[in-house]
Amino acid sequence: MQNLGKYIWIIGSLFFTLLHAANVKATVDSKEVVQGDSVSLRIQATGEDIRFPKITEIAGIPVANAGTATSMNMSISINGTKRENTTTKQYTFVPKQSMTIPSFSVTIGKEVFQTDPIYVNVVKRSARTVKTNTGYSFEMKSTKKNLVVGESFIVTLYLSIADNLGAQQVSEYVEPSSPEFFFKDIGKQKQYKKGHFQVIEKQYSVTAKKEGTFSISPASVKIGVEDRRRRDMFGRYGIRWIGINSNTLDITVATVTSDSDLVGEFALQAKVDKKKVKVNKPVNMTITIRGKGNLEDFELPKYEIDGVTVYEDEAKVQSHIENGVLISFYRKKLVFIGEESFTIPEKEISIYNTQTKKIESLSIPAYPIEIDTKHVAIPKAVNTLAPKTTPATKEVSHTQPKEETVLPSWWMLLGAFVLGMFVMYVGKYIPKLWKGNRSVYKNSEALKILYAHISEDKAVEEMVRKLYAKQNGDTSVQIDKKVLREMVERFR
Repeated sequence: MQNLGKYIWIIGSLFFTLLHAANVKATVDSKEVVQGDSVSLRIQATGEDIRFPKITEIAGIPVANAGTATSMNMSISINGTKRENTTTKQYTFVPKQSMTIPSFSVTIGKEVFQTDPIYVNVVKRSARTVKTNTGYSFEMKSTKKNLVVGESFIVTLYLSIADNLGAQQVSEYVEPSSPEFFFKDIGKQKQYKKGHFQVIEKQYSVTAKKEGTFSISPASVKIGVEDRRRRDMFGRYGIRWIGINSNTLDITVATVTSDSDLVGEFALQAKVDKKKVKVNKPVNMTITIRGKGNLEDFELPKYEIDGVTVYEDEAKVQSHIENGVLISFYRKKLVFIGEESFTIPEKEISIYNTQTKKIESLSIPAYPIEIDTKHVAIPKAVNTLAPKTTPATKEVSHTQPKEETVLPSWWMLLGAFVLGMFVMYVGKYIPKLWKGNRSVYKNSEALKILYAHISEDKAVEEMVRKLYAKQNGDTSVQIDKKVLREMVERFR
């Protein structure tokens, strides 16, 4: 009976010793990930004097060392109590495609152990990974699923994170995309609380380029949540990164039977500041378009009028959302300058109305402009070539002595030559010394800079008018270069 107890003790001790013998194991946090998400490889080794391999890449993919954790175990054997250490190394990398993580060698004492290879399956990012039962979700919605070429719609993204996840960061955001659509970020993202969730909302204006059925690829983001399995030296929880993707959107785009300049519902307003001006004085025209739809890529038809100079500003376009609909605002200013009366011609802009399904038109009316030539300032001519007339003098009866021509001596010629060379040499540096650091602007450059500020200062408006007149050949206009330079520098 005593021998039986002894045998049981020996067998139990051996079993317990084998259970806590040196060993190595490799695991991953997920064997299937979405393209673009990271994988965490953990290698755990138990024993004394553990030496891990230096891992900087896996299958050519760079690896980040995510940290080391160590714990101590105690085992009991025939020879007494034995302490053993367990060390876990974590490595993070982003696989580009499905792959097998190879076996790695870990040395414990004098023995070498091999980890098992691990296969990781990478699925395309188009796969939906929205999760509603894990405390977070990422959803993409569209105001329209069927539309026509050139029509715009709103895409809204909703990222919801439960309060109990303790989310700390949101990073590595990738926008939705598709080569068949134009995308424009509208406004700032919104952040608000809904129930027990923090919601981040972001909107885009999307415009169809061509006919067909297309998919908008999902957006993706990573959220950093509290990792209650790890703490830093101050007792704070670590961060665990979770990569999630939104759903995809399938959009069907039809073609429009007739070409049009715009798609949507718009109203136009045009006006000129005056219809009668003096020669070479500007006529300012403002065109405003507002309505439902996209105006980002709209270009106003060009004005070409014989004998008239036309200047135009860059169009100002603004967009916002009203009740889930894209509202756009377009404004463009033009300047017409002529020497004789002229007419600003009528222009037509075609629109495909998405409500009536018909082609409509917006009209910019014609404006007759009268040029007042009655009070044109004519500069006084100064004839410097005509000889001055002198009063008649009495004829001199005596004969004037003939002047004797005196030729310069050789040393005078030599001195003049030396002086001329000196002046040529010094003359190269005189302009630089004279100008110093002053900026010199051409009339065309100054006109471009000052025109944008014409409504801010009466002096600026007057200077712009002078520049316009000067540029169109009005020689009676005088411009103070110093005043012009100071004015341009103020808005430079």
